[in-house]
Amino acid sequence: MIKREEVYKIGVLNKPHGIHGELQFTFTDDIFDRVEAEYLICLIDGILVPFFMEEYRFRSDTSALVKFEGIETAEQARAFTNVEVYFPIKHVTDDSGTGELTWNFFVGFRVEDLCHGELGEVAEVDDSTANTLFVVEGKSGELLLPACEEFIVGVDREHRVLTMNLPQGLLAPDEAEEA
Repeated sequence: MIKREEVYKIGVLNKPHGIHGELQFTFTDDIFDRVEAEYLICLIDGILVPFFMEEYRFRSDTSALVKFEGIETAEQARAFTNVEVYFPIKHVTDDSGTGELTWNFFVGFRVEDLCHGELGEVAEVDDSTANTLFVVEGKSGELLLPACEEFIVGVDREHRVLTMNLPQGLLAPDEAEEA
């Protein structure tokens, strides 16, 4: 059984494409193209299920058409509409050096700051501007933290903890006290 801590979300399947079981796939991370992985993991009725890819082709830098083994008709593909897609962390963290992490890998990680302690959990990554931000849901509400390598001092993949050393003054005084 695949556990939630063994995967991270990379996108969602949209509607069927054509009549041969292809699906439109909107992704936030193209890791499936950059490392050797023959399958993607779909969240079906609360269970993480691997599906082997027959083929895929890119339509843009955020979408692709994917064909899974055993899904042969548009009707079968329709059952995958709005299904979340995950990728196995083990393929990203191998020692071969082929797995390059993207910021989306950290969604679901607990964020701790050296000065302020626990800040919350990374809910999403906002890359709509030049500066990529972690959207962190914490006790004091939503925090926007810079996704910047120079502020990251530790990554505990097993416990899913991201330790940061944020610049002084980045957090408002009331946010730092409540965090």
